[in-house]
Amino acid sequence: MINKGDALQSLRPGAEWVLRGDDLEWLDKTQTQPTDAEIDAEVTRLQADYDAKEYQRNRAPEYPTLADFADAYYWAQKGDNTLMDAYVSKCDAVKVKYPKPE
Repeated sequence: MINKGDALQSLRPGAEWVLRGDDLEWLDKTQTQPTDAEIDAEVTRLQADYDAKEYQRNRAPEYPTLADFADAYYWAQKGDNTLMDAYVSKCDAVKVKYPKPE
C-alpha cells in the first residue's frame, strides 16, 4: 500500500520532512512543500503504477534461476539446446500464468 511518505519521497526527492501519523512537518529550506492535493494525486498515481505491475511481482519467484539459464546457455553453445528449450518453456509458462495487462 502506497502512503503519504512514499508520495513525498517521489515528489520531493531528498527533501527534509517529518511525518507523524498524518501530520507533516516540512523542514526543507530549499524545496517547497507539496500541497495536500499534490500529495493525494501522487499517492493515487504511485498506487496505480504499483497495482499495474502486480504481474511482474507474481512472475519473479516462479521464473527459473539465472543459474539454470547459464547452464542452458553453456550447453546450447555446445550444440545441445535441450536445456535452453526447457528454460524457455518454463519462462513462457510463467508468462501465460501471469499475463501482462493490456
